Amino acid sequence: MKQPVEYQVERVRLGRHLSRGAVRRLLTDQAEYGGWELTRLRRYRDGTREVWIRRKIIKVRSTLDPDLDRLLGS
Repeated sequence: MKQPVEYQVERVRLGRHLSRGAVRRLLTDQAEYGGWELTRLRRYRDGTREVWIRRKIIKVRSTLDPDLDRLLGS
């Protein structure tokens, strides 16, 4: 059975002083270098933006032999 995908979610509030281009650059950098994807962007009447971004949580299992793992004390 396939495990459901888990995400790390961040909610960021951006001030109204940021231009559309600055917000786009910020989100592009987060996507390229941090592995984030845009989930939701909300712009309020006062000009502030609220952004939800997420990225997958990758769980790693040990590939060592359980007996060797026990000997090493891990």
